[in-house]
Amino acid sequence: MASLKELRNRISSVQATQKITRAMQMVAASKLRRAQEAAEAARPYAERMETVLSNLAAGIMDPAGAPPLLVGTGAEQNHLLIVATAERGLCGGFNSSIARLARNHALELRKQGKSFRILCVGRKGHEVLKRSFGEELMPMVSYQGMKSIGFAQAKEVSEQVLQDFEAGGFDICTLFYSKFQSIIVQTPTAQQIIPAQFDSVSAPDLGGACYDYEPEEEEILDTLLPGNVAIQILKALLENAASEQGARMSSMDNATRNAGEMIDSLKITYNRSRQAQITKELIEIISGAEAL
Repeated sequence: MASLKELRNRISSVQATQKITRAMQMVAASKLRRAQEAAEAARPYAERMETVLSNLAAGIMDPAGAPPLLVGTGAEQNHLLIVATAERGLCGGFNSSIARLARNHALELRKQGKSFRILCVGRKGHEVLKRSFGEELMPMVSYQGMKSIGFAQAKEVSEQVLQDFEAGGFDICTLFYSKFQSIIVQTPTAQQIIPAQFDSVSAPDLGGACYDYEPEEEEILDTLLPGNVAIQILKALLENAASEQGARMSSMDNATRNAGEMIDSLKITYNRSRQAQITKELIEIISGAEAL
C-alpha cells in the first residue's frame, strides 16, 4: 500500500491536472462560439455555390466541351485524398475519426488496384497516416501557431490541388473533414470535390422558369469551378475548427470529472490509511503501557 506521503503527492498531482483540464475546457468554450459562427456563416455560401453550379451543369448541351473540373478526366485510376485535421491533440477522437475514414477509403482504393496520394492539412492527421501510408503521403500543409484560418489558407491548398490536377497528377479528389453538429456530435465526412459532385436533393427548384446565361455555361463554369474548390476546402477547415473546439470542450469536461472522481477516491484511501496508522500507533502505546 502507498504511504501517506505518496498519497498526498498523488492527490496534489491530480488536482493540478484538474486545474489544467478545467482551464482548457473554458478556453475551448470561448473559442467554440466564434468557430461555430464562422462555420455556420460559411454553409449558406457553399451550399448556394453548389446550387448555382448544379444549375449551370444541367444546362450544358455538349458534355464533351465541359470543363474537366466538372466532368473529370474520363479515368478513375489516380486519386488524391485531402485529409484535414487539427494541429493539436487533446480533443478526444476528433483527429482519429477523420484519419480512420481516410484510411479505410485508401485501403479500399488499394484493394481495387488504384493508386492514390494523401495530402494532409494539419499535423495530427499526418502523424496518424504516416504509419500506414508513408510512401503515399505528400508534404504536409500546416498552419500551426495561426490564430484563425480563412480564405487565404484555403486558396493556398486549392491552388496546389488545381496545379496538380492540371498536370495530370490525379483523376479524382476527395476531401475528408469533420462536420460540426453539436458539442458532442462531430460527423467525419468524405466529399468529392474533383470532379464536382452535386447532391440531387439540393438541386434548385426553378418553378418552371428558364434561365439564359451570358456568357455560355461552359465559360462561367471555367471561372466558378476553381473557386468552388477553394470554397469547399474553406468550408471543411471552418467545420473542422468548430468540431475541434467542441470535441476538446467535451473531452476536457470528461477529464475534469474523472479527475474529480479520482481525487475523491484517493482522499478516501488517504483517510483510511491515516486512520489505520493512528489506530496502530494507539494500540502500540496502550500495549506498551499495559506491559509496564
